[in-house]
Amino acid sequence: MKVLKFGGTSVKNAENISKVIDIVRSEIAREEVLVVVSAFGGITNLLIETATKAAAGDETYKMLFNQISDAHAQVIEQMLSGDVRTECEAYIVEQLSNFKDILHGLFLLRELSVRSLDLVSSFGERLSAYIIAQAFTAKGIPAQYLDARDVIKTDKTFGAAKVNFDKTNELISSKVITSNILWIATGFIASTEDDETITLGRGGSDYSGAIFARALHASILEIWTDVDGMMTADPRKVKKAYPISHITYSEAMELSHFGAKVLEPRTVIPAMAIGIPVLIKNTFNPSAPGTLITAELGNTAHRVQGISSIDDISLITVQGSGMIGEAGISMRLFRAIAKDAINVILITQGSSEHSITFAVLPKDAVRAVELLRQEFELEIKTNLIDDIKAEHNLAIVSAVGEHMKNIPGVSGRFFNALGINGINVHAIAQGASELNISAVITGTDTRKALNALHESFFLSNTKTINVFVVGTGVIGGELLKQIEAQHATLVLQSNIDVKVVGISNIDGYLIDEEGIDLLNWELEIKKSGKKPNISAFVNEMKALNLRNSVFVDNTASYDVADRYEEILEKSISVVTPNKVANASEFSRYSKIHTLAAETGARFYYETNVGAGLPVINTLKDLIKSGDEIIKIEAILSGSLNFIFSNCSSQNDFLSTVKLAREKGYTEPDPKIDLSGKDVARKILILSREIGCTFNLEDVQVENCLSEQSQATSTVDELWKTLEAYDNAIYAKKLQEAEAAGKRIKYIATYEQGKAKTEIKMIDASHPFYNVMGSDNIISFTTARYRTQPLIVIGPGAGAAVTAAGVFADIIRIGNF
Repeated sequence: MKVLKFGGTSVKNAENISKVIDIVRSEIAREEVLVVVSAFGGITNLLIETATKAAAGDETYKMLFNQISDAHAQVIEQMLSGDVRTECEAYIVEQLSNFKDILHGLFLLRELSVRSLDLVSSFGERLSAYIIAQAFTAKGIPAQYLDARDVIKTDKTFGAAKVNFDKTNELISSKVITSNILWIATGFIASTEDDETITLGRGGSDYSGAIFARALHASILEIWTDVDGMMTADPRKVKKAYPISHITYSEAMELSHFGAKVLEPRTVIPAMAIGIPVLIKNTFNPSAPGTLITAELGNTAHRVQGISSIDDISLITVQGSGMIGEAGISMRLFRAIAKDAINVILITQGSSEHSITFAVLPKDAVRAVELLRQEFELEIKTNLIDDIKAEHNLAIVSAVGEHMKNIPGVSGRFFNALGINGINVHAIAQGASELNISAVITGTDTRKALNALHESFFLSNTKTINVFVVGTGVIGGELLKQIEAQHATLVLQSNIDVKVVGISNIDGYLIDEEGIDLLNWELEIKKSGKKPNISAFVNEMKALNLRNSVFVDNTASYDVADRYEEILEKSISVVTPNKVANASEFSRYSKIHTLAAETGARFYYETNVGAGLPVINTLKDLIKSGDEIIKIEAILSGSLNFIFSNCSSQNDFLSTVKLAREKGYTEPDPKIDLSGKDVARKILILSREIGCTFNLEDVQVENCLSEQSQATSTVDELWKTLEAYDNAIYAKKLQEAEAAGKRIKYIATYEQGKAKTEIKMIDASHPFYNVMGSDNIISFTTARYRTQPLIVIGPGAGAAVTAAGVFADIIRIGNF
């Protein structure tokens, strides 16, 4: 014989009950079956709410009673007819009349005891099981209603009864085995030795199924629900969760204890006692294989079988110097809270014996603290134990799996996944059996933690990077094209899924946790985007709290750069070509870099200098390897190098500047480039990588413009002054350079703790002599590269190469 238990969603309405009948019909053709059912979906909560209102003197309980009556009447009307319907309606009317009388009594007494609540709650299963038995009969499958109160006997712990298995096994065996009939039994309910109605606690219908299975020595216990089995994580929080094919009894108990809602934890115990397999199946997808629970180890491909959580807990710590070496402290602590039957979810104690920390449900926290303060009153007064307080709004995340045993690296992976996502751990627990690792974290980080852990243990071949892009101009727009074009290749070859979940520009912003379609992002922003607001965009990004988040700033905005600190504080990495932050006051520069180091977030800015050229990483590698930087000499402006490379006796300074502007090499106002300030920022950034602490005003900067051109306020004015003054200046410089066989270059230099930018004439022996167009070149003279400097050369401007550099930084985070 096999036992099939169907949950509330499986029997919520006539349509679902018909699915149940079809499933059972196919089963009874092969083997004898006993069916256990829950109340119709939502009815138990409605029963409790109705009784609560009645006991509070709220006459709206009558409306709720009518809802309960109507829900059952509707199923009867849709599934039954003739004499079967008449008989069923008579029974249901009788039961509802009894329930109505109870409600009236509660209304008069203004009291709802646990005993009364059990009686009220029992009506859900009593009504559903009877109707479903009649529905089977109406469909040509003779079935009989079995009130579990007649066969399951318990103690008098109302609300969470303890089963007397000896008596129960005897009653079930004599009732069921001698009768060749399809029984439809009530889940959740039982009776005391005095025949008082009692319940097995919420979720008790699963437990009921296991009780019947044990008593009947069933070949298997099938739990039919609304999901395809026990999942690797809660699919409502982890989109990539998938069903577990096979787990052990112990793993199932651990996962269900730590929040897996598919199975009530106690269900496994009766089945495990005599080795009955448990199979979790989906009523709405019966062809899915489900999850098989047995004593044998399941899938050996994963060390961890599931990630689970308890969403709302409180943490209580008892600590003090008086605890060290003092025998009996633990006994007194747990004996004190046991007085009020307070359940402890997790316990951890440091090896120093200085503290004991444990987790309880929030509803128990205040009382637990009161009891402990009473128990340790003397020790608290004499400062041997600190005042006892509770931390709230916390959660527990756990990794469960018997394959973790004796295998190094699992704990490291667990805490690394949390750490790199900036998730603070308040407490840790791991049993000697190594069956689970649990960590207490801030409640708002639960979803992020579950996704990070799930990705680490189950999707380790593919890491998702959640990208938020600000600025979609020439660089940002090109970046989105590159991400779209390279996405499939990155997933296939590098196991990195770069998912753009946020885009903000001057037209507005859009955030979609599932990912934005990069082929239609512009239309999507216009259609569904919100008004442009960088504060709102950043706040929504922080509130989402996604793991592996990267904020990409493609702007030159001071306002956007001003938000790096608050972003890094949330452990969100920052990638940017924007030089503002790294060229800001040293105190702020230092704070940003310190924040990144402390939070585990990455702050990457390779494109601050040399666009897509590997300049900053090369410099960092030299320093990390112990090399000494003696001198940096560089052409760091593609626009200035283009201008000075193309300016000649045939092309005067004005026409060359205009050409550079037309090609997009300069800013719309060329004064910005010609001031030399942008180059000064770049050499400042490189100097700071070496360890210099000076600011931008400490860099000696030569302006490329005459005083008259520097004083202009519009581009048209600039053209006039360039023609009137600068053309002559540069004609003379060019003449001098050509006469000496030299070329004019704008060069930045760092040496002996100082930085400067200047116009220089260099001859053919200089490595920069042949650097033409918009190329950049950087020369590192170091202790190791003293006679032959290390040189990096290539395009130093352009949307494609800069976007590629930004993209490379994002990928580096994916590889971290």
